[in-house]
Amino acid sequence: MSVEADNLLGTYLRDRRVRLDPAALGFAVGRRRTPGLRREEVAQRANISPTWYTWLEQGRGGAPSADVLDRIAAALMLTDVEREHVFLLGLGRPPEVRYKAAGNVTPRLQRLLDAFEVSPALIKTATWEVVAWNRAAAAVLTDYGALPPDQRNILRLIFCDPRVRAAQTDWESVARFVVGAFRADAARAGAVSEVGQLVDELCRRSPEFEALWRDNNVQVHGEGVKRLRHPILGPIGLEYSAFGVDGRSDLSMVVYNPATPADADLIRSLIAS
Repeated sequence: MSVEADNLLGTYLRDRRVRLDPAALGFAVGRRRTPGLRREEVAQRANISPTWYTWLEQGRGGAPSADVLDRIAAALMLTDVEREHVFLLGLGRPPEVRYKAAGNVTPRLQRLLDAFEVSPALIKTATWEVVAWNRAAAAVLTDYGALPPDQRNILRLIFCDPRVRAAQTDWESVARFVVGAFRADAARAGAVSEVGQLVDELCRRSPEFEALWRDNNVQVHGEGVKRLRHPILGPIGLEYSAFGVDGRSDLSMVVYNPATPADADLIRSLIAS
């Protein structure tokens, strides 16, 4: 770690330390020359040497280990974003991902989805559970609101729902792609252990999924073209793009734009009806 990085890390740790309330953390307040925790109190909370922590703040501690940075981040009660910043300053890389199962999306995210009038859009987790969608997605892709929450999984729908399977113009290619992209998403979000039960279920229910899963193929779910045989609209083309949700490594948004003005008109008429 360079001298400049040492100094940036030390400055940031010192800034976070002086913002903490000693009384709220069980330390006697007494007479303190500066606000916040003392260095030895942070070291006590992190279970590291006070001398070592002092050196880190002074920019002469050398490169700390990931374990030490994790304990310091917990001691300083850092947010996930602040913890990531400390790792970038101290080690030049982000920390290993800690997967958190998604709860409900924020109203702001839902309003963003709803702003896409004729573009189906949805929010999915790293395990490909659909947790939010707009009206166009319900009309063109799947009416997720009509499904029980535990059935709103894209892989379950692709491999186990005959209607969804029939809507794919090239089901084999779609199936291979979603398995590879799912594998990559789960690993990137640190959710490998969380997908075990779903994978076991799908292997039991679908020999085709089992064969694709054993291929160990990975894909990037970035952008492409999706072609459907809609039961009402007939053939329709959609250009899709996937985006990570900032601050939520467990979530991503997928937007399907009509491939042509004619496709947009079809979707608009379907929603209006």
